[in-house]
Amino acid sequence: MQGYPVPAENRVPHEDWDRAPWNRWTFHNVRQLVPTTEVWRGAGPVRALECDPQDLGSIKFHTADRHKSTLQQWIDSSYTDAILVMHRGKVLLEQYHNGMTERSLHLSQSMSKSVVATVAGILIDRGLIDPTEQVTHYLPELAITAWHGATLQQVMDMTTGVRYIEDYEALDSDIAVTDIASGWKRPRPGIHTPQCIWDQILTLTEYTREHGEKFQYRSIETDVLAHCLERVTQTRLAELVSRELWQPLGCEESACFTVDPAGYALACGGLNATLRDYARFGQMLLQRGKVGDTQLVPAAWIDDIQNADHDLFDEPYTQATPNGGYRNQFWIEDVDRPGYMARGVFGQLIYIAPADDMLLVKLSSWPEFTSVPRLKTALNAIHAIGRELNP
Repeated sequence: MQGYPVPAENRVPHEDWDRAPWNRWTFHNVRQLVPTTEVWRGAGPVRALECDPQDLGSIKFHTADRHKSTLQQWIDSSYTDAILVMHRGKVLLEQYHNGMTERSLHLSQSMSKSVVATVAGILIDRGLIDPTEQVTHYLPELAITAWHGATLQQVMDMTTGVRYIEDYEALDSDIAVTDIASGWKRPRPGIHTPQCIWDQILTLTEYTREHGEKFQYRSIETDVLAHCLERVTQTRLAELVSRELWQPLGCEESACFTVDPAGYALACGGLNATLRDYARFGQMLLQRGKVGDTQLVPAAWIDDIQNADHDLFDEPYTQATPNGGYRNQFWIEDVDRPGYMARGVFGQLIYIAPADDMLLVKLSSWPEFTSVPRLKTALNAIHAIGRELNP
């Protein structure tokens, strides 16, 4: 996308804008590609991040395939766009690569799910929604869908029995339809597709199992949750995230969501924000919901993230995290010790390590949607940092 104007051979093909190699540019230039709506940072002061720069690059660890590496070698070789490490409330490492800057908004992909669920945690504490209530209590229209009988908690934990195929490479999968309904991709000629995310939700009427039997990752569950939040508050999602998180967090920059043709902000993967603002979100989680002296998110809800039921967690998810789980739209690395993460395809990661009083944010543009070796290597690197900082 270089040139004035951009010549044809340099332009990003719209149908593949979120794929490699174009994602190296597009993930921090999303507003130039698809419609977005602002998540306003508000008029309040920026909450400063205290910095104590340290040379962490020489920290040694082993990659997933048992090769020796240093932290900097991993950063340089893993399609990093930006990375930040905080320990005991201070930024120790902050790097930008691949054209990123402090002000660049980077696509979060499915880290967006964790942000939206955190807003849900706030509303649960206020009594506006009840996780034990059935989804149809808030969205009666879903009585005709496979979400009939599912609870809001099952939606947040992705343990409903709704049939939704999340195959990123298959053009006929449900996630491919979501790409079109969300406005990320154009409709394919001769194939009828829903005009927006809500319309797709209403088409999902098939079950694969009873609700609550098993975890299965389905992005559209987050969009069901977000529609519940919008319905009970009568407020658009971008405004909710602004009011409940971005403003009280003291973020530096307004974020944005991609929006579908009906103006709905894509909850399951459409949030874009800066590296530092993702870190502010992560630090609030690390502090069990507190921002300064204010309890922004209920500590009990954040603590509940660790209560994932590993018995519902099976292949292929155990390949990277054999004792892992999923709860409240967060991934748990190991249910027997503290530590959880927000994750997105192509290498987006916020890792919260309470035992080490540490967090890491890594924004990437991997060539693959998902990679077990890359994720395992990232986890090895994080644990090596933790050991170095907490001998």
